[in-house]
Amino acid sequence: MAIAPSIERYLNARNVPFEAMPHHRTGSTHETAEAAHVPQDHIAKAVMVRDDRGDAMVVVRGDQWLHLDALNGDTGRAFRVDQESDLATLVPDCKVGAVPPLGPAYGIETFLDEALTTLANVYFEAGDHENLVRVSGEDFTALLQGVRRGRYTREP
Repeated sequence: MAIAPSIERYLNARNVPFEAMPHHRTGSTHETAEAAHVPQDHIAKAVMVRDDRGDAMVVVRGDQWLHLDALNGDTGRAFRVDQESDLATLVPDCKVGAVPPLGPAYGIETFLDEALTTLANVYFEAGDHENLVRVSGEDFTALLQGVRRGRYTREP
């Protein structure tokens, strides 16, 4: 698989130009950045969370960790991090651990960390562990238009 079908349809429906960037199989954002020769802080990653209202996605920079207390404080909710094994039904066309950070493509409530809104280019998982997608920072922000934004990360 190069790009998850749901993601490719989402990008094409919004006329967003993108580049698929194959790389050798990786198991972490750090490894992916090295394999694809892109800055880790320009990779957007999805962290899946859940509370009593359901599942949600938090989109953060690849070199940052989700700060759950900041998310919960900002939203007034009690999110916890989802187990990767729980995600198969939410993103059925993606491999475990390679969820693209475009929650709206799957009808998932999404929160965007502000640190990703000023980048010239953004890279993200295509839905497997062997491809990244590159879009302009402006297009990435447009793809997530209407989602809640805030500061949801901390340094590792």
